[in-house]
Amino acid sequence: MTNFKTTRRNVLVGGAASLALPMLAPTKAFAVGKTLADIKSAGVLQIGCEATYPPFTFREAGEIVGYDVDLAAIMCASLGVEPEFVDTQWSGIIPALYAGRFDVIMSSMSYRKERLEKVAFSIPYAEAAQALLIRAEDASMITSIDGLSGKVLGVKLGSPGEMMKPGLDEEIAASVGKGFADVKIYDDHPSAYLALSQGSVDGVLNTSSTLGQVMKDRPGAYSIVRPVGKLNWAGIAARKEDPELVEWMDSELTRLKASGEIYALQEKWFGFEMTLADEIPTFE
Repeated sequence: MTNFKTTRRNVLVGGAASLALPMLAPTKAFAVGKTLADIKSAGVLQIGCEATYPPFTFREAGEIVGYDVDLAAIMCASLGVEPEFVDTQWSGIIPALYAGRFDVIMSSMSYRKERLEKVAFSIPYAEAAQALLIRAEDASMITSIDGLSGKVLGVKLGSPGEMMKPGLDEEIAASVGKGFADVKIYDDHPSAYLALSQGSVDGVLNTSSTLGQVMKDRPGAYSIVRPVGKLNWAGIAARKEDPELVEWMDSELTRLKASGEIYALQEKWFGFEMTLADEIPTFE
C-alpha cells in the first residue's frame, strides 16, 4: 500500500507548518471581495487542492478525481458554472489563495485556530477526527478506545495519534482501570497497518477519512472505531474578503445534507456516512 500522506497532513501536525510561511497580503482587488456574480461571469469556480490525498483529491489516469471533485460538481451546478481544480503544493496553499490563483481551497483542510485566523471557512463537509483501525474479527470486542485496555496501540512517528497517546492512556486507565499494554511507533502508517494485520498491534490511529480509504483497499480486513478523542472536521476555505462565497457554500452544504446527496458521496468514497456538525468548531 502506498503511504500517500507522509508528505502532507501527517507531517504538518500541531502548529500547521503551512501557516508558519509568510502570508501574501491580499491584493486591492480582493479587498472588495469576489461575488457570486463574478464567479457566474467567469463561468468557473477555481478550487485549490493538493491532488495527492485519496479519496479527497488525487489523480487517476491523469485526471483529478475524488470526493471533493464530485461534491464541487454538484455545488457548482447550482450556479451554472464548472469547477476547476488547481493542483497546489500544500505548504503554500493559503498564500496561493490570497495571491488569486484560485477562489477557494477544497482539500480536506481541517479547522485549527491558526487557520481560522487566516481564512474564512464553510461549515463542515467531512470528518477530520482521529479514529482507530482494528482487525475485522475484533469489531465485536473493541467498540471504543477503551477496548484497547491491556492491548497494543500502533501510531506513526510525529502524527496526531502519537501526540494523543499519553492522554488516551490516562483516559482508558481512568475508565476501565488499565491503559495500553504497549505503544509501538512506526515510521509510516502502512507499516503500522501491516503490523495490525500480522497481530503485532491491536489498533492503529489515523484520521477517519484516511482509514476509510485503507478499508476500501482491503475489503473485509479491517473495521473502524470512531471517533477517538476530540471531534474535528474539514471545511472549504475562502479569503476573508469573500463572505458571499462562504454564505453560498454554507447554503449548498446545508441543502446537500438535507437531501442526503453528500452522505451518498461519502458512502461512495469512504465507505461510511460521516457525522457533520452544523457549525464551525470553536477553539480557545
